[in-house]
Amino acid sequence: ARKQRAAAAGAIESVVAAMQAHLQEAGMQEMGCWALANMCFGTDAAGLARKQRAADAGGIEVAVAALQAHSQDAGVQQFGC
Repeated sequence: ARKQRAAAAGAIESVVAAMQAHLQEAGMQEMGCWALANMCFGTDAAGLARKQRAADAGGIEVAVAALQAHSQDAGVQQFGC
């Protein structure tokens, strides 16, 4: 329920925007990847809808950019994959 409320409030899009704005900040990228993964967790219809929402917001591209920009940062690599 919390994940759904967060998504409905625009949290997915806000996290993606913050990650895009602060690509060079490894800590932001790590926590952004963690937040996206947490909000997108689930295989029910709501979870699948959150995954699609994240993809539509640019979540896949920003996660890949984070992984590339911080290839030596274990936290970014852990949460970005």
